Amino acid sequence: MRIVAALGGNAFLKRGEPATLETQRYHVRRAARALARLAADHTLIITHGNGPQVGLLACQAAEAGGAPYPLDVLGAQTEGMIGYLLEQELGNALGTCNVATLLTRTEVRPDDPAFRKPTKFIGPAYTREQAGQIASKRDWHMAADGQCWRRVVASPEPINIVELGAIQHLQAGGFIVICAGGGGIPVVRTADGEFMGVECVIDKDLVAAQLAGRIGADCLLLLTDVPAVFDEWGTAQSRRILAAHPDELAKYAFPAGSMGPKVEAARRFALHTGGRAHIGALEDAAALLAGRGGTCVSTDVRGLFFDEPLAHDATIRKISA
Repeated sequence: MRIVAALGGNAFLKRGEPATLETQRYHVRRAARALARLAADHTLIITHGNGPQVGLLACQAAEAGGAPYPLDVLGAQTEGMIGYLLEQELGNALGTCNVATLLTRTEVRPDDPAFRKPTKFIGPAYTREQAGQIASKRDWHMAADGQCWRRVVASPEPINIVELGAIQHLQAGGFIVICAGGGGIPVVRTADGEFMGVECVIDKDLVAAQLAGRIGADCLLLLTDVPAVFDEWGTAQSRRILAAHPDELAKYAFPAGSMGPKVEAARRFALHTGGRAHIGALEDAAALLAGRGGTCVSTDVRGLFFDEPLAHDATIRKISA
């Protein structure tokens, strides 16, 4: 089976943790063990988030003074850093050197409306007061992310993966490919046909869905730090969605800064390819693939089902047919 696995940025650095190499290496090693169980039996392509890392580099550059590097360059830097860590730990777990990281450019439209409305969270968390001070000092857009505040940047729609041919070539050669990290390095095409970097961060889940469709993947795994998609998350009425037809999921609203892009990526992949998408916890990757746990999104599902906890048991209730 051909699988695209997309790891959330929190797979490497969780909120509130020190942004040290040791912390990130610990989480990468944990991720590598989960992915190794898939790679042993399937063709695997991996992509990953970089929100915490690219935001941290931007903060460091701003604090150092001078002209900071733009987000496309910082995106390339984090692709190399995270790719190296994943490549090494996954190779160690599998006992192979056939793991390759590819710096990947993702094309967006220069007139994408997202450039006028930043929504993508990057970097560390701040209090409201700290966020206001940073916004004034650095001319950054800041927004509430749960109980804290973080920087937001433009997140345009991906329209093309520039290195798609190279990814397919490496895959055909038997390599586990790590690519399109952080959604890829954002570029636009100029009037004369040349590529040029642009200041934004592309959503890695939407790029993962596009990548999975273009390489003919059978399954898209969207791996995060929660066990599944929940309706009314964070409330007493919260219920885990076990399985859903992509059209049924479109009737629900999910946070744009967290689960929303994952649900939309799963919907697009299932609708456009007929393949299955699973959303769930990183450590449950093998179980998700086997249909145990998480949320399955597929056109084969007739409606939407969720898990409703009862006093001492749980049952699956069909919501719509």
